[in-house]
Amino acid sequence: MSAQRLLSYVLPTLVAVAVLAFWEWAVGYFEIQSFVLPAPSAIAETFVTEWPSLASSAWITLTITVEAFLWALALGFLLAVIFAQSRTIESAFLPYAVTLQTTPVVAIAPLILIWVGADHADRAVLILAIIVAFFPILANTTLGLRSADPQLKELFQLYGATRMQKLFKLQIPSALPYLLAGMKISGGLALIGAVVAEFVAGSGTSTGLAWRIIEASNRLQIAKMFAALALLSLMGIGIYSLLSALEWQLLHRWHEAARPKE
Repeated sequence: MSAQRLLSYVLPTLVAVAVLAFWEWAVGYFEIQSFVLPAPSAIAETFVTEWPSLASSAWITLTITVEAFLWALALGFLLAVIFAQSRTIESAFLPYAVTLQTTPVVAIAPLILIWVGADHADRAVLILAIIVAFFPILANTTLGLRSADPQLKELFQLYGATRMQKLFKLQIPSALPYLLAGMKISGGLALIGAVVAEFVAGSGTSTGLAWRIIEASNRLQIAKMFAALALLSLMGIGIYSLLSALEWQLLHRWHEAARPKE
């Protein structure tokens, strides 16, 4: 491992240790009440003691996030392919996709919850998370499919390639970096969408991490709130890291974006 890469891991770790140490000292020195700001040691203790409930809730949130991401990936990619094949279809439907993306989740959550029924809050959360995660894949993939080398397009045309041959052998490979970039954005948004949707549409039947945060807030269990937030952050980092590793695996042999800088 190079010194520069090692430094990129060491520096953030040192910053985190320094911040946590100062936080621990400040809580004790200024005698801050635990229901206002708990010390990191108290949060760590709560993380251990409340682990069974936090872990089960984290699994529910992660399951919804993964399902939403996969649905967004499939729908976004399929619609992007259709848009890339027809400007007319894109002109007809893209404004609605943009409208759906720019409409706040909190505004449409009650409507979705009414449609699916209050007894199926998990379905409402899934639908709302899909809506949040959908657009980056659609936009990035559509741009990538349209960004194939014009000279290669002319070459395919010269050799009489069919539309499907151009799609699978030229456009989709050219769009892969754009798709992977959109996936990294969409993965984080799927988690955010699942959490925000559960805040708005959740109920006693929905027991993800967002509901645990609401429950802890109502009981002034602030340390538990911080523990749940830390778990959400770790999940987000894990999703981004996995998608970054996938991007490197698929692109590092041939694309400049995934090659290490000199």
